[in-house]
Amino acid sequence: MTDGITIGQAAAFAGVTVKTIRHYHRQGLIDEPRRDRSGYRRYGSADLLRLVQVRTLAGAGVPLAEIAAILDSDPDRFAAALVDVEQQLTSRIDELIARRDMLHRLAGDDRALLPDRACALLDRMPGLGFTADDVTTVREALVLVRALVPEDFDDYLAQIERGLDDPRYVSLIQRCWRAGDWEPDDPRIDELAAALAGHFLADPSLLPVLTGLQDRDDGAIRYELLAHHGENQKPAWARLTVLTEARLRSAGIEIAYRTPTD
Repeated sequence: MTDGITIGQAAAFAGVTVKTIRHYHRQGLIDEPRRDRSGYRRYGSADLLRLVQVRTLAGAGVPLAEIAAILDSDPDRFAAALVDVEQQLTSRIDELIARRDMLHRLAGDDRALLPDRACALLDRMPGLGFTADDVTTVREALVLVRALVPEDFDDYLAQIERGLDDPRYVSLIQRCWRAGDWEPDDPRIDELAAALAGHFLADPSLLPVLTGLQDRDDGAIRYELLAHHGENQKPAWARLTVLTEARLRSAGIEIAYRTPTD
């Protein structure tokens, strides 16, 4: 063993690959060992010890750029550096656990995108007679409101919670959901728009208002995304929205942005 061991042997003893050792050399983590008379590099016990130390720190999550300074430091700085690495790893572990938990929630649906208060609202709906498709529609709408007008989200939830406490409103909204399966020229849509507008005119505080849209340069675009969500699949909803808004405007109720009528 006076000539040391080859790079292949060093890799096998340290539990790494030859490619990894050469990478450590390029990073300056391990000095290039001496060559024997045949021109082959030979690793001694000190080289192997350094290789094991580097491999261990790297395996523990220490960035390669920091390993050399840690190994070459005095005992106190070495200990302090390891504490710092441990804290970084703990933070990463917490982040990964949070991501894993979100993936578990997303496995069922996109409720991970909503706070518990919104999820509780969705959980109430089946007991009030709403179908699974109705719940999906509301869930998607809530995700969009939270993304597009986050500053109004809590007030929006409060309005929906209040509406679900009103049996007349619940019945009216359920009729709106069923209207999605009607033909766009169905005369019942005009009757439903009149009933919906009349309900809001009787108590304007029930009308969902997103005041944050007024403060945004792109508020009109955001409003269109919210107001017309789902209408590509349910064209009757588009006509219902237009007719309802028209009745509200004619009664003096301001709508944040005008919905196209074409």
